[in-house]
Amino acid sequence: MSVGTAGQHNISLGEEIVGRINQLAAISETPEHLARIFLTPEHRAAADLILSWMREAGMHAHLDAIGNVCGRYEGNLPDLPCLMLGSHYDTVRDAGKWDGPLGVITAIACVADLNRRGRRLPYAIEITGFADEEGVRFASTLLGSRAVAGTFDASVLDGRDRDGISMREALTNFGLDPDQIGRAARTRRELLAYLELHIEQGPVLEAQNLAVGVVTAIAGATRMAARLTGMAGHAGTVPMALRRDALTGAAECITAIEETCRADPNGLVGTVGSIHAAPGATNVIPGQVSFTIDIRAPTDTHRKRAVADIVQRVEAIARRRNLALRLDVTHENRTVPCAAWLKSQIAEAIAGEAFSLFELPSGAGHDGMAMVDIADVAMIFVRCRGGISHHPDEHVELADADAGARVLLRVIENFRPRDT
Repeated sequence: MSVGTAGQHNISLGEEIVGRINQLAAISETPEHLARIFLTPEHRAAADLILSWMREAGMHAHLDAIGNVCGRYEGNLPDLPCLMLGSHYDTVRDAGKWDGPLGVITAIACVADLNRRGRRLPYAIEITGFADEEGVRFASTLLGSRAVAGTFDASVLDGRDRDGISMREALTNFGLDPDQIGRAARTRRELLAYLELHIEQGPVLEAQNLAVGVVTAIAGATRMAARLTGMAGHAGTVPMALRRDALTGAAECITAIEETCRADPNGLVGTVGSIHAAPGATNVIPGQVSFTIDIRAPTDTHRKRAVADIVQRVEAIARRRNLALRLDVTHENRTVPCAAWLKSQIAEAIAGEAFSLFELPSGAGHDGMAMVDIADVAMIFVRCRGGISHHPDEHVELADADAGARVLLRVIENFRPRDT
């Protein structure tokens, strides 16, 4: 595919992007299942590869104190504020290869195109490959972007992974100094805006037969850990009427969560993604069950109202079944609207590349949820096949990768800071 961008030149970046996506995907904990977890040897190998690509693209590049991969392409004068582009390079376990890396690799490809043409802009371009967005290892998300935004919570350094290794120890083993994380923080005056290209992770663009879309907002999320405690007993000797079965209680709670969200016509979604029953024997009535709850909605008011309703229903089920309930909020992120002035520039770029304009919200969380504390944010979505994400079948067609690159490059070259 060879298409004009900004009316000045021809580009064909899709093949370069797809090739690098495949190179990065080869760096994995195991060859069978893609896993690139925060502060592991695979994570470091990926960081080193991305750093090399940044330098090839004409950028100064380094690893910051949390493990973010940072590249800077200077403007037509030194030390100008920057337009920051970014996404993450960690993965979930048994992941797809596009979630996160597409945004990092596409941004690098765009800067490389500028560099090949000797083009410098009246602002710098910075690219950040955030080290940990998924939160797989230490159950705390957006670690890389929170460090850049200056909102990193140092208490998470004492958190431990499933092998008992603390984040502090993992950072040291990675070659970083956990006491220097504060140095990763940037200030609002350094950034003109934060822009992220990402796969949609849903089926909407595919249903519209569109390669790209403009994100309106990143939905907030509330996550809770629930624990129901009843009484374990022999499966053959305790009559049904006398049982305090924690697992059947959990099943009713999970059904209630699904019913609440299905009945809502305004985009409420709820997920129970993990459940554990104890003691876990075939012939023993479960005495304790733990499960997670994830609630998301387009607005904070909507989400908080739904969470309150779900909590009331779960509490009522526990009382009726004579089960003890513990319910803890483990994560809460506010909804982040994308800045109107940035959305309009993305819309112009989409029109300039002869695509139809379509706006849609993001139900998944992204690093912009942290970056909004120091910059206005916006996102470009790229169609993914079947809307599948966080799964090995996650896929972006080469033509769509190229379309995303063309739109992003046009935004970069025609970017107008808010105060101009």
